[in-house]
Amino acid sequence: MTGRELARAGHRVTILEARNRIGGRIWELPESEFGYRAEGGAEFIHGDAPVTKTLIADAGLTLLQGRRDGERLDMRGGTVSDRDDDAPGFELLPAKLEALKHDLPIAQFLTENFAGEEFTALRRSIIRMTEGYDAADPNRASTFALREEWLGGGMRQSSRVAEGYGALMDYLAGEIRKHGGAIRFGAEVKSVTGASLRCADGTAVSGDRIVNTVPLPVLRDIEFGAAFAPKRKAADAIGYGDVIKILLGFTTMFWAHTRGRDLSRLSFLLSDEFVPTWWTQYPRPRNVLTGWFAGPRAAKSTLSEPELIERGLEAVSRIFATDARPHLKAARAIHWGQDRFARGAYSYATPESHAAQEELSTPLGVLHYAGEALYRGTDMGTVEAALANGKDTAARILTA
Repeated sequence: MTGRELARAGHRVTILEARNRIGGRIWELPESEFGYRAEGGAEFIHGDAPVTKTLIADAGLTLLQGRRDGERLDMRGGTVSDRDDDAPGFELLPAKLEALKHDLPIAQFLTENFAGEEFTALRRSIIRMTEGYDAADPNRASTFALREEWLGGGMRQSSRVAEGYGALMDYLAGEIRKHGGAIRFGAEVKSVTGASLRCADGTAVSGDRIVNTVPLPVLRDIEFGAAFAPKRKAADAIGYGDVIKILLGFTTMFWAHTRGRDLSRLSFLLSDEFVPTWWTQYPRPRNVLTGWFAGPRAAKSTLSEPELIERGLEAVSRIFATDARPHLKAARAIHWGQDRFARGAYSYATPESHAAQEELSTPLGVLHYAGEALYRGTDMGTVEAALANGKDTAARILTA
């Protein structure tokens, strides 16, 4: 996004991409695998997302609106039921959050305000949401940020790009090239000195401005010199979570009628399984279930891709009370924490994040840092956050 804005303004832009593809944590899988360009990484548009939606319109793509008429269900104790997120004490949560004067980790907030046995279900629900939705460590995640997310409307109905996020990345790449820019693949930057960069293959590149957009943990793999130390420390102060995403493609939508009820409109399901969260492609009639688990538990996992796929099949079989294996025709399990150019999925706010974002947003000579980790809105860690910050970074460069 930064490259597109700068190229359109007449600057000569070169994108150095360590991978052999564009998109980073956006990764669309080949159509041959699941019958469509399935999303191995980012999939949903969260919240209002004005920058993303404008870009979708610019690219001539289609916004697939949120699944408002889809069923969101809960599976516990061997039964499937309508989701009910409320737990005893839930009605007390908004007032406790609004009364908070000083930020602290959400785990500490719960200990100080909902420690009793009667709030066990509430604590479990909030911890699960913090880990699952925000991919965050409850011992680090900012209560202020979660308060803004939960009470400020951040967790709203999600939508999708009908043609997939990959199509949006293709549009941005095309815009850069159309305006004279270049994209170099396999260009893993290993050091930055002044206005010069050196890649792993020994290639040197220089420019008037350098915009570094690698994920926070990947900063450790690049040598910037002693002056960068405060920014490296700031990067460590911002949370960064892990995600494992499992895609299972079947010959039939076998879950549509199970356990004596019609689940043909199933969109989202929570369970107590090893892979707890599942969603469909509803309202599109695709025979694919996507499993998700995130946060500290995902970061600790050492399971291989075949092992993760098997655990996913076990979970789906128990949820829908039928053996899913005979229906399976395609499967992928993607552990983003084990991707060397990502080292995880997306960032989350800690009580120290605001000061850290200020530090990272301040240029170091010609070097700028940009990315979803610096976004100040309620949907930090999203594609919208990355696009919005990328656009803002370009604007700062153009007006400097």
